[in-house]
Amino acid sequence: MVQSSLEDDKADDIVAIELADKSSIADFMVIASGRSQRQLSAMAQHLREKLKAAGVHGIAAEGLERCDWVLIDSGDVIVHLFRPEVREFYNLEKMWGVNLQAVEEDAETPAGSA
Repeated sequence: MVQSSLEDDKADDIVAIELADKSSIADFMVIASGRSQRQLSAMAQHLREKLKAAGVHGIAAEGLERCDWVLIDSGDVIVHLFRPEVREFYNLEKMWGVNLQAVEEDAETPAGSA
């Protein structure tokens, strides 16, 4: 549902990281980029609405005032929404051992090729 909501809002470079074996903070972390503060705000608002409609309780959000980096904690899934330059600066994928370039190359490879 999280990924679908972000795709509907035209988020860029969506990456889902499984945390179950790495940390007890959540089962998954989703990282995505938006092109502007306005887009990040809309993505965060829509995602929070969809999570609430699905019955998720205790959703916390931080960073909505500036919308450079918005964190949405829904318990089992933590979502980080960044403007591209902020995402590049913090590089959370590297911190969690994900090679973003490999993920981008996999996304560009058509199904059935390689």
